[in-house]
Amino acid sequence: MALMTLRLWEIANLALPLAAILAVQVALIAAVCFWPTFRLMGRDYDAAVMSSGFCGFMLGTTANAMANMGVLAERYGPAPRAYLVVPMVGAFFIDFTNAVIITAFLNLWR
Repeated sequence: MALMTLRLWEIANLALPLAAILAVQVALIAAVCFWPTFRLMGRDYDAAVMSSGFCGFMLGTTANAMANMGVLAERYGPAPRAYLVVPMVGAFFIDFTNAVIITAFLNLWR
């Protein structure tokens, strides 16, 4: 219902700023995945697969991360360490960290 009542002509002038924000976000995430993430994870095949998962996670959700890693694993072979680390970090540790951070900031705001 919300999409049906959306008047796109009223927000058409936001297309260029949104495209610019998206381009900057993609460039920043690509740089972060290539430089610190790949190098800190060990500069091997598992590190490359984890970097692709990180890229998918930062540009979307854990499902995007798994899809990115799946494409690499399908083409170049399995990466068991990456398939263990990325879903655990993306699904569990981030949720717990977000809960702690949100609670802390809400308590500061009161």
